[in-house]
Amino acid sequence: MKLRVLVTGGAGFIGSHVVDKCLEAGYYVAVVDDLSTGKLENLPKGVPFYRVDVVDADGVNEVFAQVRPTSVIHMAAQISVSRSVRDPVADARVNVLGLLNVLEASVRHHVDSFVFASSGGVLYGDVYEPASEDRPLAPVSPYGISKLTGENYLRFYANEHGMRCLALRYGNVYGPRQDPFGEAGVVAIFIQRLLSGREPVINGDGKYVRDYVFVEDVARANLLALNSKCGGFRAYNIGTGRGTDVNELESAIRSAVQKVLGAESKRVDLPLPRHGPPRPGDLRSSILDCTRAKVELGWAAGVPLEEGLRRTVEWFLSHKESCANAGAL
Repeated sequence: MKLRVLVTGGAGFIGSHVVDKCLEAGYYVAVVDDLSTGKLENLPKGVPFYRVDVVDADGVNEVFAQVRPTSVIHMAAQISVSRSVRDPVADARVNVLGLLNVLEASVRHHVDSFVFASSGGVLYGDVYEPASEDRPLAPVSPYGISKLTGENYLRFYANEHGMRCLALRYGNVYGPRQDPFGEAGVVAIFIQRLLSGREPVINGDGKYVRDYVFVEDVARANLLALNSKCGGFRAYNIGTGRGTDVNELESAIRSAVQKVLGAESKRVDLPLPRHGPPRPGDLRSSILDCTRAKVELGWAAGVPLEEGLRRTVEWFLSHKESCANAGAL
């Protein structure tokens, strides 16, 4: 039977790559997105699109009735940690109540599998060695709390309704289509600034370690999760197991930009970075152990950081004009 997949938040950075992978696999795909951060141009032409906020329960139910999905990939979320601190109620409205609306509609329309975009860093806190899924969870921000609450609801729906529910705990995802104005998009921000001749700004001493994973690898993990044979609820880390601090990342991005521009015989005289004040509350280190995903899903990150950065720079350069029109470059 051909999978009928509904992707919430499917016009966003990660969601649109998930849509691409689903189409490549021959699935029927429909997208729900309120376009608060997503963009229609991220989607291939012809993909059924519904402009609906997941907080709108009636709107969500109408979409399910029309699409009749067998599977759901829930990417729609409020993703700003700082915004969640400023307004925990707004964060919970989208990340908890919005999720519940989609889960309730999934039960009502007999969805078989439900894949949820969770987060590794905000759940595990500071870790200096790769953290496995068995590490105790202690989120400190409302955003992290809402993600953990979401996982707990998935566990309930799996037990109560027999739906296969999988949570993918992402590392720091980067790649083409990332918003250079997003809070968590340091790769896109640095590339955008370098290509526009502005200095990258490194927060604090730059010794903040993260696990950077390429967006196409993340999209592939979603498809493997959809097709996994595990029953009930299961959580998986999706990262590389390798930590890179911001100073190292800036240097690698600079090198990628120079190589791409050099290959096109363009100027490679790039502005040097400067250090700004540290950002309050930033984790010092977040690295993920992805052994469970390899063993149970057959997934491992396949794109090295150097290659992923090059491909991301090439995308930003090829979209420079359209990004400039949108105020991004």
